[in-house]
Amino acid sequence: MEINWFPGHMSKTRREIKENLKLVDAVIEIRDARIVRSSSNPEIDDICKNKPRVILLNKADLSDEKITNQWIRTLSTENTKIIQGNSLNGEGLKNIKSLLDILLKEKMDRLRSKGLVNRVTRVMVVGIPNVGKSSFINKIAKASRAKTGDKPGVTKSKQWIKTKIGVELMDTPGVLWPKFDDPKVGLNLAFTGAIKDEIMNVEDLAFELIKVMQSQYPERLKDRYKIDELPEGTLEIMDLIAKKRGAVMSGGNIDYNRISIAILDEFRGGKLGKFSLERP
Repeated sequence: MEINWFPGHMSKTRREIKENLKLVDAVIEIRDARIVRSSSNPEIDDICKNKPRVILLNKADLSDEKITNQWIRTLSTENTKIIQGNSLNGEGLKNIKSLLDILLKEKMDRLRSKGLVNRVTRVMVVGIPNVGKSSFINKIAKASRAKTGDKPGVTKSKQWIKTKIGVELMDTPGVLWPKFDDPKVGLNLAFTGAIKDEIMNVEDLAFELIKVMQSQYPERLKDRYKIDELPEGTLEIMDLIAKKRGAVMSGGNIDYNRISIAILDEFRGGKLGKFSLERP
């Protein structure tokens, strides 16, 4: 199952990010803690490589804590600080300002020596679609200033948002890259909702998700759907889940669309447990 989704506005966003970097002191990149590698746009990584950066592993409440901590140790460098958190309830976000202060200390000391005091720190917020950028900004700003939504592509243009912590944030639209070299990347993005379901075959996607869970987290499938022993075949597992949930049409035929949507929704909502689909 090969997946690519690159609307025209994403190419424009990529150019704008590159052009606007000179306006900011640092970058906050939002990634999905469940798919840390797949939710990192390699083009953004290259564009922002010379800027001090804080990487927020968002939705950490849905990920495997042990693996998330491994990612934090692996990704941390002198110029890049990593934290985990949740942009909806604000968990972990209180450390953002102190990390920016550490990264920008030398620059701010130079500015103060030139008489520039009380200067507002300007930061660009970047990330792929539906990773939680706008929710993060709203939580930091303590107001619903940035548009949010549970579907990718809500933010359409850059916005400047003032906060009460002495930081001004530039919100940018979520941007993917034209072609995924590894098909697993496209699947991981689709599993977590970074790619619009409307362009997907949700039945194939749910089938692939069950296949991954069958391999990595079989006990979660058994616990959630009250299955004593998983069949060997992925389709058989899907059929069994459908029957357990009553997703059966007249004549005994499985309603694959209905059960596929249910499985994806439960996975994305954390009802299947905490998952990390990638390891460092």
